[in-house]
Amino acid sequence: MNKRILVIVVALAVVVIAAIAMISIGTAQNPKNSAESNTSSGSSEASDESNTATVENDGTGAYVDYSPSAIADAEGRVFLFFHATWCPQCVALDGDIQSKGVPADVTIVKVDYDSNQDLRAEYGVTQQTTIVEVDSSGKKLQENFVAYADPTLQTVLSALY
Repeated sequence: MNKRILVIVVALAVVVIAAIAMISIGTAQNPKNSAESNTSSGSSEASDESNTATVENDGTGAYVDYSPSAIADAEGRVFLFFHATWCPQCVALDGDIQSKGVPADVTIVKVDYDSNQDLRAEYGVTQQTTIVEVDSSGKKLQENFVAYADPTLQTVLSALY
């Protein structure tokens, strides 16, 4: 009888720990839902408001599909947009980028999330709608930004500028 109770207690503990871990992972991937979000993730509402005015979008930047040479050929700041055709947030962000245009001196490189697992691993991308800033050699410059909660170009630019 005592072994049965012990097994039940251990099983419940495992379920509780797993639930806490899942909540923690969800909060880490979507920090807007966390009251403790910080500006390093680029998703603080105060940060968004203060940076919005500094981003001018005249639509003269570039929005290109990924190719091995796309990063080296890009001009200005380079952002990799990990996109999946089956992801509603990705489709929304893609549409917003196309309708508003990309700011001058910015290149957004659209990377297929499903067929570029090596790039995902290289940049630590675990979720579609992730934006990664890189230099001309492909070196990651700052923390990844996930635009899942608010998939708009303005949110991305505010978070990364």
